[in-house]
Amino acid sequence: MQLCTFKLGDYFFGVDVEKVQEVIRHQEMTRIPLAKKEIRGLINLRGQIVTAVDLRLLLGLSKFSDSDEPMNIIICDDDGAVSFQVDEIGDVLDVDESSFEYPPETLKGIARELIQGAYKLTDRLLLVLDADKAVEVTA
Repeated sequence: MQLCTFKLGDYFFGVDVEKVQEVIRHQEMTRIPLAKKEIRGLINLRGQIVTAVDLRLLLGLSKFSDSDEPMNIIICDDDGAVSFQVDEIGDVLDVDESSFEYPPETLKGIARELIQGAYKLTDRLLLVLDADKAVEVTA
């Protein structure tokens, strides 16, 4: 399995590379009045309007400050594209299924729904984000 990796705070995440359309730098966005707190706004991606989701807020971490310029991972599904805003983009990694562990029972809240599990790498854990469920939660 291949995962597109990224950082959120001190955490190292990955999403299935087949769900990723592209990775782009910070984009100017238009705020949406009365939107859910996780929705940062709309970005114009070469004429396509894409909703930008603050993954930090979605997972219960501290939000981006107004001066932060997060990176965007554009995720495609049947309904179009969504941008997951992250701190930093990593590499595409091949992971060994034998190093996969399901999330512990102690994981609570929305993170329990969105994190499929973790891969044990040599120097850290790679948390696997369920991109489809993350998009559903923000809809």
